[in-house]
Amino acid sequence: MSAEGRSKDSGARRARAAGAESALRDAEATLRDAIGATDAGAATEVAGATHTTGATHTVGATTAISAPGGEGRPRRTTRRFPLFTRDTARPEGGGRAAPRDAPAPARQWPILAVLSAVGLGLLLTALDVFRLGTILIGAALLAGAVMRWILPDVGMLAVRSRFTDMVTYGVLGVAIVMLSLMAQPHPWLVIPFLDDTLHFTVR
Repeated sequence: MSAEGRSKDSGARRARAAGAESALRDAEATLRDAIGATDAGAATEVAGATHTTGATHTVGATTAISAPGGEGRPRRTTRRFPLFTRDTARPEGGGRAAPRDAPAPARQWPILAVLSAVGLGLLLTALDVFRLGTILIGAALLAGAVMRWILPDVGMLAVRSRFTDMVTYGVLGVAIVMLSLMAQPHPWLVIPFLDDTLHFTVR
């Protein structure tokens, strides 16, 4: 290669390096404005160059936060989960069960209804009405499963996904009702193979 060609190639590399450095300075200035002058050091780290090889500069974000979006706040540019979780997503159907202007108890009536029925069942159990009390507790859980299925929003009754809540409330409710019906003495429900299994394991 001639001296003139080498000179042109060196000039092109210097021009690219100067352009990358200019882009880096612009990104740092934008992040300083978005994050604040007091956090200028963190902004520089966020918008710093990821690596430098020879005369080629690659500018990019080193964390999940990059240049600000349309609202002027830093936005996520990676699908990587953050190091610290700041909040949790609301479960499906976890919105208010009544309009916004309704009083607080009315907005959470599904879980209040379930808890009231469970409390009444525990009270009956404490008053030595064991079978009716436990049946009421199981029925309250089954009613919670039905409400989770029918109602679009159930407030705090929603814990996980709709399917998970329905299965959890339903299985617990059926188990409690079945056990209360088969409780001794004088069970209301007799399942022969379960009785034989119990006697076989105990003996």
